[in-house]
Amino acid sequence: MDVENPVIRLCADGMGAEAAGETERAVRLFDQAWQRANDDYEACVAAHYLARHQPTPRARLHWNSVCLDRADAVGDERVAAFYPSLHANLGRCHRELGDDTSAARHFRLAAEHLATLPPGPYADWLRYAVAEGLRDTGAVVRTTGEHRVAAVLAQLCDCRDLRSLALLLPAYVGHVGTAADHERLALAARQLHAEARLSDPAREQLEDAIDVLSGSPGSRRDHTSPDRRNI
Repeated sequence: MDVENPVIRLCADGMGAEAAGETERAVRLFDQAWQRANDDYEACVAAHYLARHQPTPRARLHWNSVCLDRADAVGDERVAAFYPSLHANLGRCHRELGDDTSAARHFRLAAEHLATLPPGPYADWLRYAVAEGLRDTGAVVRTTGEHRVAAVLAQLCDCRDLRSLALLLPAYVGHVGTAADHERLALAARQLHAEARLSDPAREQLEDAIDVLSGSPGSRRDHTSPDRRNI
């Protein structure tokens, strides 16, 4: 975003006030940004920040809807990366208001736009939130393979195997129901199996999960991950 733009600068100042715990000042700055907005792009940005300071789900829904309408009106690359967060916010608002059908629709749209985000902590954080929303609204249902992975994760938690959890958990928690997510989870499971570092019970559960994820018995032996000696 162009920090030389007066409206964007007001929003940046508002974010600084948020970070300093000056909530009332932040809201005033975001409201000034909204009042001074001269086009749909500026209004979109200001509405986004106003939305998160509203006191009720209904008010947050209103401002997030305004933000979405303005983003649609802009319709170019400046707002492309706004959509995952926008739809996730709308999904959360609808959930708080008890409308899981509308919430699921927005979480699906958020998932469809995740690819617009550059890789990094923000994209991961938002992916996890969207995946949770999809599951909580029934838009995505865990497969048998995922349930088998969950059993492995439970064992890893019990024995506090953080190294193995770090490899397997992101692909599980960030699964939004796509074929690419399924393959990502299967690959993480095969990579963990290749390290040959699990206890026998956990290893057996992992092998069972890999077989189910891959759709054929013994497929754990066909992994493409490197031999443990080369790790």
